[in-house]
Amino acid sequence: MTTTTHAPRRGVCLVLASAPGVGKTSVSRALLEMEPELALSVSATTRAPRPGELEGVHYFFRTQDQFDAMVEAGEFLEYAKFIGRSYGTPRAAVEASLAAGRDVLFDIEWQGHRQLRQRLPGDVVGICLLPPSMAELERRLRGRAQDSEAEIARRLVAARDEIAHWADFDHVLVNRDFDRTVAEVRAILHAARNTRARQPWLPDFIDQLLQG
Repeated sequence: MTTTTHAPRRGVCLVLASAPGVGKTSVSRALLEMEPELALSVSATTRAPRPGELEGVHYFFRTQDQFDAMVEAGEFLEYAKFIGRSYGTPRAAVEASLAAGRDVLFDIEWQGHRQLRQRLPGDVVGICLLPPSMAELERRLRGRAQDSEAEIARRLVAARDEIAHWADFDHVLVNRDFDRTVAEVRAILHAARNTRARQPWLPDFIDQLLQG
């Protein structure tokens, strides 16, 4: 009879990256509602809060000088500039979550994904979300009433740059159907949780299993 107590598995860093308007935020929200073991990594940013956004819940809002000081102190796992604003992932909370077996969801761009993989090798599962077409992406961006023509044009330029780095990711999904995309992201997460490397208790369990 096997009696091994399962030690906590190591957590997964699940990265969702996409161009603006592809649906990354909506997919992230759906995933967080369905996966209680998954928590969103809260980034620091130099952009101004949008209506309804709260400090420490949606972002840590910092001035550029404050952000630069955090970079100098080595407080970020990754950081990057995107459309003229700085974004970064504080290190301490993420490392504590992984060690305790909790999964962390990252809503970051390709630069951040690359840095994260360098700093946490073996812990990162990257998913790149693509739009069905550039025409559809532009339509979605124009559906955001608060964005000006200049902002839309800037986001389309940024989108092409983001899409060009699709090959950096483990998985690539085209977001044609929202429900299907969410289901596919969940399947990738569940598979990552069950890799051999994430289950340190397995060798002892196998030994006892074979002796039983």
